[in-house]
Amino acid sequence: MRQSSLATRLFLSATAWLVVILAITGIVLSSVYRNATERAFDRRLNLYLRTLIAEVATPDDPPDRQFQSLGEPLFELPLSGWYWQIARTDGDKPDVRASRSLWDKKLPKLDDEGIELSAAGIRIGYVEGPENQQLRMVERPVDLGADGKFLVSVAGDASEIFDETRSFDYYLGGTFTALGIVLLLTTLFQVRYGLAPLKRISEGIADIRSGRAERLEGEFPVEIAPLARETNALLEANREIVERARMHVGNLAHAIKTPLSVIVNEAATHRAEPFAAKVMEQADVMRDQVTHHLERARLAARVTIVGTVTEVAPAIEALRRTMEKIYRERSIVVEATTDPNIRFRGERQDLEEMAGNLVDNACKWASSRVSIEAAAVPLAQAGAAPMLRIIVDDDGRGLSAAERAQVSRRGQRLDESKPGSGLGLSIVSDLAALYGGSLTLSDAPIGGLRAELRLPAI
Repeated sequence: MRQSSLATRLFLSATAWLVVILAITGIVLSSVYRNATERAFDRRLNLYLRTLIAEVATPDDPPDRQFQSLGEPLFELPLSGWYWQIARTDGDKPDVRASRSLWDKKLPKLDDEGIELSAAGIRIGYVEGPENQQLRMVERPVDLGADGKFLVSVAGDASEIFDETRSFDYYLGGTFTALGIVLLLTTLFQVRYGLAPLKRISEGIADIRSGRAERLEGEFPVEIAPLARETNALLEANREIVERARMHVGNLAHAIKTPLSVIVNEAATHRAEPFAAKVMEQADVMRDQVTHHLERARLAARVTIVGTVTEVAPAIEALRRTMEKIYRERSIVVEATTDPNIRFRGERQDLEEMAGNLVDNACKWASSRVSIEAAAVPLAQAGAAPMLRIIVDDDGRGLSAAERAQVSRRGQRLDESKPGSGLGLSIVSDLAALYGGSLTLSDAPIGGLRAELRLPAI
């Protein structure tokens, strides 16, 4: 599974926290609003309750005008959801007076619902009223001494509370949804804008790797500037190390080759002696070994350079013209087919050395024709590193499988009559491996040997 980007992870994290915070805030606000609505409803019920208690305690009005001071028409409308009830609790016979809206029904008792008296001496809660109505009811027991004991109850339609709370929740949800969208867009902009310098650094490093730039350029925020400076310092240190390695390799080559040349020259003056012949033989072996390992060290030092890119087509064309001139006497035709857009991720000198060894070897063994083809390798899967393929074919006698394995080994030559040290193919194979590429030998369609070189491309 592909690893998600930093911007995506930050955005998803911010989104999750935003959703959680908005959800918690919405729940808290909804609860606070519901409690506030209930308190306002309860104050209204308590107002009616105190009025009823005052009427019970001072029954000055005639019975037909009693309890008219409530001023609420809903108490007169049957089954309106607003009811009051006064029940005497100390007599043998029940004495219940109720609002007209209650019709012939009765209100339940909160005491029977398990609701205890509050510090103010009242009970308040939700009950089920006539016609399965949901009611918010308040009741209070009243002791008038000799005038008797009463239970005064007032109930109101709880749907007002529920509808008010539901309406608030709808508005709150819509507001928070719009706010969440705005905050998410703002967060997305901030994440992208805040991480833009890191993206610039990533693109700059990609340019360095591809050879389009040598260092990170441009202004960066103070938080990112140290990273850019350290990256540039690392690139400079890498170049200095490579240059020192090249210098040491060159010095070592001169320091070793000079004494070997002296030994060979001294032994050559006594060529007829067996000991001198043995010295010359082993000196040649030593020279080949030194050449091989120094070449590997030199090539490895060059490969460590970051950001070098070489156009393949001009290098192959120059190599073709050179080989035709060298082998003009044998009338060797060198053909080249090259993709003009392909580029090698490495130094031109290395490309010329690898391709040159292959083409030179092909010209040595070809009868009349050598073919060079350079093109991009089709990607095996998405995200794979691009590669280029250089194929060199000749129409010579070719090699068997055993012979191909032999010539791939360092210093092995099938025909001592041909010039060379036997290190060419070995050096090509080693250098290609240092670049992450490969060299394979097979039969050419035109009859001779095919050498296929694969190297990293851009």
